Amino acid sequence: MRNWVDFTAIKLQVSLAVVLRLYQVPLRRSGPDQYRGRCPIHRGEGPDAFHANLSRNLFHCFSCGAGGSVLDFVAAMEGCSLREAAVRLQSEGVAVPPAAGRSLGQATVTEKIRTPAPLGFTLRGIDSTHPYLAARGILPSTAAQFGLGYYQGPGLCGGRLVIPIHNACGELVAYCGRALDGSAPRYRFPPGFAKSQVLFNFHRAAVAAKRVVVVVEGFFDCFHLYQAGVRSVVALMGSALSESQQDQLLQRFPRVILMLDGDAAGRRATADIIARMRSQCSLEVIDLAPQTQPDQMSRERIRHVLRAGHDPGRADRTGQID
Repeated sequence: MRNWVDFTAIKLQVSLAVVLRLYQVPLRRSGPDQYRGRCPIHRGEGPDAFHANLSRNLFHCFSCGAGGSVLDFVAAMEGCSLREAAVRLQSEGVAVPPAAGRSLGQATVTEKIRTPAPLGFTLRGIDSTHPYLAARGILPSTAAQFGLGYYQGPGLCGGRLVIPIHNACGELVAYCGRALDGSAPRYRFPPGFAKSQVLFNFHRAAVAAKRVVVVVEGFFDCFHLYQAGVRSVVALMGSALSESQQDQLLQRFPRVILMLDGDAAGRRATADIIARMRSQCSLEVIDLAPQTQPDQMSRERIRHVLRAGHDPGRADRTGQID
């Protein structure tokens, strides 16, 4: 007998704002509780075709015709039935009240955050020789080490580069799908996946027998530092450091080196982390040149920057925090 699903309760309790953030849908405000942008479902060119009303918890695309509740949105994104969409949301523990009257980026929610449980399956048929990897400077040995590759099968990561994510014990907890054609969302995580509870590559960094760890923002930043010989490196999967991630770092590493992107978001995140952690560990900052990311740097430059303590592309500025 199939488990009973309360469709009405899910529609009322699951905020469209949260689901849109889970799928990393970029929207801009066009009125009170109203947002619009490019449709993530049919990935059309119309920059204003997709409309979302957060107070009513409804969406509609004036180009492809898709519309409805959060269940309709998840079903359209996943290519599944409404029941499968409901089961996915319910099983992930996403249950929040609508955040009416607040912006999508500023909405305060009471989301149930759970430590991601180990997956009960592994994806088969991952192509680790896809040309996208070489185009991004990823060596075959790195792709094999991290389990990277193109996945043609069905589901969340279908037609995307899959990136396996493990918890601190090395257990597989999720796959992230990276778009290869510039479509949105660029990175697709499972609905309800609490990435703030995980540090990417922490399980490898923790056994590297080092007292220091380098913290970067994204997956490819991590891959490129790893290829440069930096085995003790973790990625935030974003620019923000959560309390859970901070606790993991402090419990294992007495010395932390921040190497976040050289953009405004990276600068803000760096300042925030300094304020929170400078009194709790030995903290250093690699201050990259404007608009520079670690995955854009050669292995030689990465090694040089880490040795020097600053990016030679900027004015000489040490990143040492007393």
